[in-house]
Amino acid sequence: MYPVSFENLVLELHKLPGVGMKSAERMAFAILDWSDEQKKQFIESLNSITKIRRCKVCGNLSESEICEICSDESRNHNQICVVQNEKDIYAIENLQEYNGVYHVLHGAINIHKGILPDQLNIPSLEERVNEETEEIILALDPTMEGETTAKYLTRLLEGKVLITRLASGIPFGGKLDYADTRTLSQAFKGRRKED
Repeated sequence: MYPVSFENLVLELHKLPGVGMKSAERMAFAILDWSDEQKKQFIESLNSITKIRRCKVCGNLSESEICEICSDESRNHNQICVVQNEKDIYAIENLQEYNGVYHVLHGAINIHKGILPDQLNIPSLEERVNEETEEIILALDPTMEGETTAKYLTRLLEGKVLITRLASGIPFGGKLDYADTRTLSQAFKGRRKED
């Protein structure tokens, strides 16, 4: 029987996605072996995530009301890349080829799971589209949910703005944040007008 504080740590680590009890236990033992300074930094990191919020413009992670990307005047604010989650932004940013801004949906339409358009960050995307908007790039996962969401957004924004999709290269059923940079780069460069 472990001390209660150790048991509590294991239980909290077990709450992380994909972490079973044995893995949580191994992580807890690893944390115990850290120096006091490492433990202190870990605790400070956990405490500091309370500062994180969603950007009121695009929905990206931020420590202020507006994220760094949206507040960057050197970016093209008339080109909006729509992604399913924040991780997708960082996958695209690693390419260092896109200079527009983003919009995070926080998921995709999935009727089987009860995720409908009104549960996603779609109304604020509609509000962002105006006569100055040049292009909406749909950079959604090539899955059934991503395809359904892309078709919905295309119908919703049709006639208001040019809508493009990433080119093939990312296999159907794949995830953007798992694609290697070369594949993602090619998909981004070869994007096409959405029908």
